[in-house]
Amino acid sequence: MSPSPRGRKRACVTYCISYILSCITKHSPEYRVLMIGRILGGIATSLLFSAFESWLVAEHNKRGFDPQWLSITFSKAIFLGNGLIAIVSGLFANLLAENLGFGPVAPFDAAACFLAIGMAIIMSSWSENYGDPSESKDLMAQFKVAAKAIASDEKIALLGAIQSLFEGSMYTFVFLWTPALSPNEEDIPHGFIFATFMLSSMLGSSIASRLLARKLKVEGYMQIVFSISAVTLVLPVATNILVPTSSVKGGSVSIGGSLQLLGFCTFEACVGIFWPSIMKMRSQYIPEEARSTIMNFFRIPLNLFVCVVLYNVNAFPITVMFGMCSIFLFMAAILQRRLMVVSDQVHKSSTTQEMIGEDEPLNP
Repeated sequence: MSPSPRGRKRACVTYCISYILSCITKHSPEYRVLMIGRILGGIATSLLFSAFESWLVAEHNKRGFDPQWLSITFSKAIFLGNGLIAIVSGLFANLLAENLGFGPVAPFDAAACFLAIGMAIIMSSWSENYGDPSESKDLMAQFKVAAKAIASDEKIALLGAIQSLFEGSMYTFVFLWTPALSPNEEDIPHGFIFATFMLSSMLGSSIASRLLARKLKVEGYMQIVFSISAVTLVLPVATNILVPTSSVKGGSVSIGGSLQLLGFCTFEACVGIFWPSIMKMRSQYIPEEARSTIMNFFRIPLNLFVCVVLYNVNAFPITVMFGMCSIFLFMAAILQRRLMVVSDQVHKSSTTQEMIGEDEPLNP
């Protein structure tokens, strides 16, 4: 008897449990326990960026809703979740840790409580849906299905490469923006800058919502978004060459730092546009029945890249790291152009076949 398929609802509950356990490990001073917490956090993050989206798309299609509504849902999720909620969470965490004096672990305890509430909502109000029967197979079988789908469809391969290039640059940026803005240990307001980044991301998601509502081709405008984001991450390299740096320790943000901050805010706005747009393209090109497996397949090189960057973060100058990220983003723009060409060819081919099929009954 074959095992029952693992549903997306169950995967979302697993995310909540994994992250709750990860938060609990923060109370331990033992390195091994903390490493287990990081592994649990990694598993949870993988589920966060695959299971929830897969459940939403499947449930949306099952109920027969307008496909255009998915774009609106994705935009609101990024605007409220990645933007507004992130700002509120940051302020609340600061309140618990600093103002109320509960210590640095208090934000993790609060997160565990909210995760428990979310898990209760999922278990009580969500229906279950399933993907491909292969999801009930072992891990290698699932990845074979994903590899076959990627090899047989250039659009999926292109989309996965674009996702890995952009997200790899984005996660690298997360680790580099602080030392980039304070090379001489300048006293920078980290909380205020983070809030500004989140506001920029909210602006980007709002722009994406308007672009998607006007039914503009995602493949078209994302080329511009990737190109702009590539230029913004060149700024640290340019300012390092063109703007003289001060050798005085401490002080306020320099002129070069201010220019970089403007570029970083623009990059965060591009991130805000990226998320709902990539979700929209994934809903178009990645088969719904194997969505989670394919999305996680492309996160393997992404996670390897981020680990290599973190391990060698002190081996290369920050300008080299930003330059590398900028190159990746330009590559993403080129691949996005190719994706648009391929999708247009497929659309024209299918339209031609439909026209031939309609004409055939008229032929003697």
